[in-house]
Amino acid sequence: MLVELTGFQRDLLVVLSGMETPSGSEIMSVVENEQDRSVLHGRLYPNLDDLVDEGYIEKGELDGRTNYYAITGEGYEKLQARYEWEQEHLEARSNGDNE
Repeated sequence: MLVELTGFQRDLLVVLSGMETPSGSEIMSVVENEQDRSVLHGRLYPNLDDLVDEGYIEKGELDGRTNYYAITGEGYEKLQARYEWEQEHLEARSNGDNE
């Protein structure tokens, strides 16, 4: 359920789930704009590579110097499971259950 990932890595998966095959710089722009924070190349690309290594995203080549990234079926399934887990706990709280 993605518990082994950092919050930043989960954020990257969420962003990728809504994009076709963005480049790293496109992903960076979305994260920076939507979360109102800067993201350094030295943080973004190692985290993307970790997600590739885990099998949650795939990396391919757009041209000689630009790569694209896309969420895999496994990555989407894990993200969906995490979302359902979060919803379950949020709904329990809103219903007054404090498990």
